[in-house]
Amino acid sequence: MLSDPIQSVKGVGPAKAGVLSREAGIETVEDLLYYGPRRYLDRSAFKAIRDCFVNETVTISGKIVGVIQAGRSRKYLQVLIDDGTDVLAGVFFRGITYFKKIFVEGEEVLFSGKVEFFRTKQIVHPDYDFFEADSRIQSINTGRVIPLYPSTEELKGAGFDSRGFRRIIRRAIDSHLDSVNDPLDGATRSRMNLMGLREALLAVHFPETISQAEDARRRLSYNELLIFQYYLQLLRKRLQRQGGNSARAVNGEVLASFMARLPFTPTGDQQKAILEIAGDMQKPYPMNRLLQGDVGTGKTVVSMAAAILAVSRGAQVAVMAPTEILASQHYANFTKLCPGGMKISLLTGGLEQKNKSAVSAELETGNTDIIIGTHALIQEKVLFSNLGLIVIDEQHRFGVEQRAKLREKGARCDVLVMTATPIPRSLTLTLYGDLDVSVLRELPRDRMPVKTLALPESRIKGVYKSVEKYLAEGRQAFFIFPLVEESEKLDLKSATGAYESLKAEFFPDRTIGLLHGRMPATAKEAIMGDFKSGKIALLVSTTVIEVGIDVPNANVIVIFHAERFGLAQLHQLRGRVGRGAHQAFCVLLYPDSTDGDGITRINALATNNDGFSIAEEDLRLRGSGEFFGARQHGRFTGFEFADPVKDYELIVAARAEAGKLVSSAVDGDESPDVLDGIRRHALFRGMRTSRLLAILS
Repeated sequence: MLSDPIQSVKGVGPAKAGVLSREAGIETVEDLLYYGPRRYLDRSAFKAIRDCFVNETVTISGKIVGVIQAGRSRKYLQVLIDDGTDVLAGVFFRGITYFKKIFVEGEEVLFSGKVEFFRTKQIVHPDYDFFEADSRIQSINTGRVIPLYPSTEELKGAGFDSRGFRRIIRRAIDSHLDSVNDPLDGATRSRMNLMGLREALLAVHFPETISQAEDARRRLSYNELLIFQYYLQLLRKRLQRQGGNSARAVNGEVLASFMARLPFTPTGDQQKAILEIAGDMQKPYPMNRLLQGDVGTGKTVVSMAAAILAVSRGAQVAVMAPTEILASQHYANFTKLCPGGMKISLLTGGLEQKNKSAVSAELETGNTDIIIGTHALIQEKVLFSNLGLIVIDEQHRFGVEQRAKLREKGARCDVLVMTATPIPRSLTLTLYGDLDVSVLRELPRDRMPVKTLALPESRIKGVYKSVEKYLAEGRQAFFIFPLVEESEKLDLKSATGAYESLKAEFFPDRTIGLLHGRMPATAKEAIMGDFKSGKIALLVSTTVIEVGIDVPNANVIVIFHAERFGLAQLHQLRGRVGRGAHQAFCVLLYPDSTDGDGITRINALATNNDGFSIAEEDLRLRGSGEFFGARQHGRFTGFEFADPVKDYELIVAARAEAGKLVSSAVDGDESPDVLDGIRRHALFRGMRTSRLLAILS
């Protein structure tokens, strides 16, 4: 049976089973069969060593002809391989003892990496893999396509490099593949152009061609997407059942009064989003809406309108922001623009305990209408009298559990989640299929697009002169660095190091501030307060200012090591300027040694101000797992094969099929628990659901 423990596979004893469980989450035969390759190597694409050039990234194969330890002050290991055309050295400065054991003369090995030259062609710390001696594996692999598996040093130490995984997976397929039952009938597979499940599990591990491997991945992706979309559709259906039989009232006069008193005319997109939210808040069941907007399109005003509607019918509002800086800014904006009779409070971790207690007491008794805060809002001792609306800003920065804890503080709350990181359409369908979506693309009429320049660091002195010119005119500037302090491992400029040199050498007559995430909350607030008031002319910072910081007088941002950031993150940083009446500039600096691909990517941002198209490109370049910069914040962490970049059409098909399944379900037959309902559904019993459901739970 597929549920057999992994020790039932020949060659996996108790110790190795423990490593597989700890490092890869593999506990059963099914877990092993669904442990997908991270990539494939096509032997026909290998390069001969004689044809390799310096700075070229290649994959080569050859026989190990020498393993030599060398060096005096700094020891290193050379592993020489010969492919019949020339010899190349794999050079290892770390893990020498380990590599001396695993690299044995006469073994066939693959090396991948960038070619360098020091006395001979070499690759420093190459990615490596070994060929099998097992003829059965060779024959089913046809000697052409080689799967490479995710691994760790502990896995490799237990024998589970890619070669080790291929061995035990081959054995598991031989012994257990006949236990696999396909839940999709032949007609469905034919209509969807999908492989059979047994065929897919064999081909994903031992494909005859790269295209066959992709067909197998596509079938396994559909399984995951169908389960996930069914989960989202069930969530939506359950939410709609939470309402009563009658519509809820909203106060249109209060909303009209708020809109009329704004010191600016809302954009068409803002007005549309506010009407969509007002419509949601009239329905019998709670609102569950995502508001996504490009940088500077005005999400905050839309959330204020929602808050005013909630308060006007006697409910309390909670606004949760990811940082204390952003929470404080929201508090200032809400206080400025919301009607004077509303009681608005701020609750963050940086408040003194006596102030926290006072704010919490006002909240519990119902004296506070709107509470704005950070993670402090989800503490158990923070209680509400009548929570009716939850607004979660930059929601992808909060984990699933954190968002759920806030929702638990009120029965049948309306929920508005917001993000200023435009989300590609495939990710919107994948991650937020249970939410209605409002989109803000339109910038305020008086806002000029930011002019962006991509420059090598050798032109830094000219940049400093230009910045000084704007500072002399009374403007302000941001200098952004990827690190707080210098790193021995990475040759990158740091915020603290630059702060000292900028003060001493380049801007001695200007007041310069330093801001980074390690500073106490009170210190960060003081620095931002001084920058907003104009006391600080130049703010040296890490990416802590990436989201939401609004300083209209700042019209220049210089981003050092722009090649280290994703396109979406650079676009967010660029959005910190251009909020005032003056033309704004963004300078993207990169090392002169940056390769052509890196420069092309940076230049693509310099010529594009559309956050949504930038997000699509960023997703394509970096993949869904890294799109938000931290895997734990995305719901897609449970996917092993599905990829929103590649699988948009599959997502649409799975969404449509899941909708039919939910619509055809008999209400009384459904489990009260959504995840249990998936486990019990006949269609999903033949699909691997354990890992995905564990993530969702």
